[in-house]
This record gives sequence, structure tokens and C-alpha cells, in this order.
Amino acid sequence: MRTEFTEQEIIRRNSLDELIRLGINPYPPECFDVNARSVDIRKNFPENNKHYQDISIAGRIMSRRIMGAASFVEIQDSGGRIQLYIKRDDLCPGEDKTLYNTVFKKLLDIGDIIGVTGFVFFTQMGEITIHVRSLKLLCKSLRVLPIVKEKSDVVYDAFTDPEQRYRQRYVDLIVNPGVRDVFIKRAILMNTMRSFLNERDFLEVETPVLQPLYGGAAARPFTTYHNTLDLALYLRIANELYLKRLIVGGYDGVYEFSKDFRNEGMDRYHNPEFTQMELYVAYKDYEWMMALVEEMVEKIAVVLHGKTEVQLGQNIIDFKRPWKRFTMFEIIKHYTGIDISGKTEEELVVIAKNLQVPVDPTMGKGKLIDQIFGEKCEPNLIQPTFITDYPIEMSPLAKKHRKKEGLVERFEAICSGKEICNAFSELNDPVDQRQRFEAQIELGKRGDMESMVLDEDFLKALEFGLPPTAGVGIGIDRLTMMMTNSPSIQDVLFFPQMRPEQRSI
Repeated sequence: MRTEFTEQEIIRRNSLDELIRLGINPYPPECFDVNARSVDIRKNFPENNKHYQDISIAGRIMSRRIMGAASFVEIQDSGGRIQLYIKRDDLCPGEDKTLYNTVFKKLLDIGDIIGVTGFVFFTQMGEITIHVRSLKLLCKSLRVLPIVKEKSDVVYDAFTDPEQRYRQRYVDLIVNPGVRDVFIKRAILMNTMRSFLNERDFLEVETPVLQPLYGGAAARPFTTYHNTLDLALYLRIANELYLKRLIVGGYDGVYEFSKDFRNEGMDRYHNPEFTQMELYVAYKDYEWMMALVEEMVEKIAVVLHGKTEVQLGQNIIDFKRPWKRFTMFEIIKHYTGIDISGKTEEELVVIAKNLQVPVDPTMGKGKLIDQIFGEKCEPNLIQPTFITDYPIEMSPLAKKHRKKEGLVERFEAICSGKEICNAFSELNDPVDQRQRFEAQIELGKRGDMESMVLDEDFLKALEFGLPPTAGVGIGIDRLTMMMTNSPSIQDVLFFPQMRPEQRSI
């Protein structure tokens, strides 16, 4: 329990005690019926004036100007801010002026949450304002808000430190209302995607987060333990293998918005807990899936922005179909001048070193090619681009290419230098899949901590028969970054993972 308080916090706690002494519950249990929001008032007044002559609204005090017997207060609700006009004689019609002179003027603070009733009017300055008839304290705030201050049309934000904003997102949302818009857009993005998929009769499903084996991606898992079963379990790194089991079971198309967990580094594009949407559709291939992805993402841009063009940093990104397409080997040759097709692992190591691409002994052919692509090609792909036809060593779960030996039918969508989705014509040959898993085990023996494990139950499912299937995973966090012009993944997560805060003793 905290025992040390700032001077302002002491004053607020004293106010709390005084409110209680006056018989005012600073945290009342009963409902406060709200029938108006600031955003609706601003939109509809004065056209619908008759609807705003007896309103009830609640919000947080963000500023106030006390002028003797009358005061102006600005409150903030979920839709924005609106001004209140509070007149002493209206608030306290009898002789007892305690509610105004003591409670309102001395014991309420910026940050407190109040509910008021009254009517809407225009001030002489033309500002939409609520003339308050009654006021009720709904919650006493014991901490001081870092309020935004304005001077000469310049906004000075007292809460701009990114680390504190991420740690105290609740404060960030209060004092930086624009942050809320990012998360509203994120919700719209996901709802648009969900509607797009539902319209095509794909079924939204749920699969396990705790898994006895991790699979579906090349990543290091988080490990936990189930006491009753006496069993080590893993937080899922992907839900791919479970969704494919459902296609085996007879569904034509299934998708899931999944929370996935990967025990890897953190930076402005990676958080150990993240969201992706995975979709699997029977009797389709990766060419069909490419068309679906670009159509869906184009629609999301239009819903959010009214057009296909989106501002992202210094660039204008155009999500209009069709997107450019290059094979993996084509794009590497374009940016390095080197044709890596047919190269051995030893040759790839030499090429990578000559290109000053960092490598280590745990890397097989797939990781080496991926490293060259990531270092020399990916940062240059600003507009939405499909990279297709990956080497088989990079893609243990993708079907062999129908025409090109040594490649698989896979694509990634790259935008602003980062992957936003990964997709395959799914491997449905159980013999081939077992061999791929065994190759991954050998990489694990070399020290590759992200190699896949062999999943016997998944292989059993494939042996019952997986129809030809196309699958895709779309990173919701990264796509939201791009659709909201957010520079860091922490900006699109309400509560990103943070290092423990260092506290002085």
C-alpha cells in the first residue's frame, strides 16, 4: 500500500475525507442514467433542439474557470469534450449554497467524474454549452492528470514520454483523445475483415491457446505447466495446424482471430503477444488466396479512409488492386544482382557474407535465404507487393510448386518494408509432411531454436485426407499500424509488454 503522496495527492485525499464528512459518497453505487453524448450534441444541435432541453450527461472534468457565482467547466466523455455552464443559484436554488461554494468550488478537481442534467444552448461566443440544473459526483480522482496545455495555438502535451504512455495507457487515453481513435479504427478493421469473410460463408472458430505441441510457424514458444495433468504445455505460436484439422473434418472454410505468443525479441514491429487472423479454405490455392487478400485489404482501406490511399510516415501507400508480384529469386536478384537459385548452403553462406548479411552456424538454406531477403530486399518494398514461390527449405508446411522444382507455392505480402501476411497452398501429402518435419528436427539439433517439432496427431489428421487447401495468416497489429499511420506496434496495442519498471528504493 502506498504511504507517500505528493502535495496535490494529499490535498485530494483531504477533499475526499471532507466530502464524506459532508455526507457525500464520492463513489456512489446507484446508476446515473445518461441520455446524451457530447459527439451527438455537437452533431445534432441546434437542428434537434427539442431533444436537448432535458439531457443527462456524464464525463470527466478536464478544465474549469470559476468566476464567483458562475463557472465554466469542460467535461470529457467517450465521444469528446463539451462545455458546461454552472450557475450557483441554479445549482443551489435555496439558501444552502454548500454544493456550489464548498463542494464544487473547493472539493472537486480536474479528473473527477461527474454527472449533470440540464439543457443545451449557445453562449455569446457561439460555443455549444450545457446549462447545468443538477450535478452529482460519480467518482473522486485521487491522482493528478498530466493535462495538455495550450498557448498561442501550440499544444504542450505533458504526457508524451512513450514508455509512460504505454505503461499507463488509461492516462494516455484520457489526456490524448486521439489515441482512442487508433483503437476505434482497429476495431473497425477487424469488423470489416470479419464481415468480408462471413459474407463468403467462412466459419469463425476457436482453437486451443494451450497446446501440448507448438506448431504452425518457425518461432520459439512460451512454456507453461498443467499441474493436474502433470504435463508441460505451450502457448500457441500459431493456430494453423488446428484449423487444418477442421478442414480435414469437413468444413469448407474456417478462420480465427487468434492471440499468439512467441518468445522472441521486442522492437517496434514485434510484441511477444500479438493478434493474427488465419483463414483456411478447401479446394483453393495460393493464387486464389492472393486475389482474396488484396481485395480484402483494399476494402479495409476504403472503409477506414474512404479511399485506397493511406498516409504512412513520409509515404502514401496505395492498396488498390492489383498489387505488384515478384518471385523470391527475382526480388533478390533485382536488389543484389545475384541469382541464388540452385545455390548450396555453403554457397549461400559465402554470398551472405559478401553482401555483409549477418549469418550464424545454426542457419540452414531456408534461414540464409530469408536473411538475405530481409536485409537486402524487404526494406525497399514500400507499396503493397506479393513475394511468391519460396524455396522449399523456408516453408515446411507449404505444398511443392506445381512447375518449379525446389520451390513451394507460398506468398508473403510486404508493405512499408514489413510482412503483413503469409500464405500457402497447404501441404496435404502426409508422407512429404513427415519428411519436412524430420528435416526441421535436424535443424533443431544444429541449434535452431525456432525449428518446428514433429506433430504425430497432425500427421494422423493428414493421413485421413486434407483436401487441396489455401491458407493465410494476416498480422492484425501490423496491418493496423499501416492503416493508422502508427510508427510502433506499441501504439496499436492497448497494453504492450514492457520491461519491469525500475523503482528507486
